[in-house]
Amino acid sequence: MLQGIYYTYYESPIGILKIAGTENVIVEVSFVDSTNQLKYDEPGVSDVLHQCTEELIEFFAGKRRNFTVPIHQDGNDFSKKVWSTLTQISYGKTISFLELAKKVANEHAVKATASSNSSNKINIIIPCHRVIGTNKSLSNYTGGAWRKKWLLQHEFRNLHGIQTLF
Repeated sequence: MLQGIYYTYYESPIGILKIAGTENVIVEVSFVDSTNQLKYDEPGVSDVLHQCTEELIEFFAGKRRNFTVPIHQDGNDFSKKVWSTLTQISYGKTISFLELAKKVANEHAVKATASSNSSNKINIIIPCHRVIGTNKSLSNYTGGAWRKKWLLQHEFRNLHGIQTLF
C-alpha cells in the first residue's frame, strides 16, 4: 500500500478531474461529477501532481499525445497486463474489446478484459477511452459515453484535422 497520498483538482473541458498521487507516482485521475465528491481535507502538492496537471493541460490543448508522468495502479497480473496494453493504443486510434482481449489473452477473455478496462483508475493517461464495442458503441466508460465521445473526437481532430469520428 502506498503512503502519503496527495491530491489536487483540475477543471478540464470535460469536467473536474481529481488527480491523486504520492511524491513519486500518480495513482488516480478520475472524474468528479458532483461537488459532494470534492475533498478539502489535507490536500497536498507534489512535483508529480504538478507534472500530471501540466501534461493534462497540454493534452486538452492538443499539444500532448503521450504522457510521461510516472504512474502506479494496484491490481492483479491480468489487470496490469490490460492496463499496459491500453497504453500501447496510439493516440487518435481505437480498438474493440475483442481486439484488446486477443492482445492480452484470447478472444474468450472479452468480459475479463472489459472488467479490467473499466476498473482503470488512471483515466486519460491510461487511455481506456480508446476501447470501443465491436459495433462501434461507446459504452462501458466510467466517465460516461459523452466524455468518451469527446475524448475520441478530440484526439481524432488533433491527429487528422477532421471534426468528427462518430
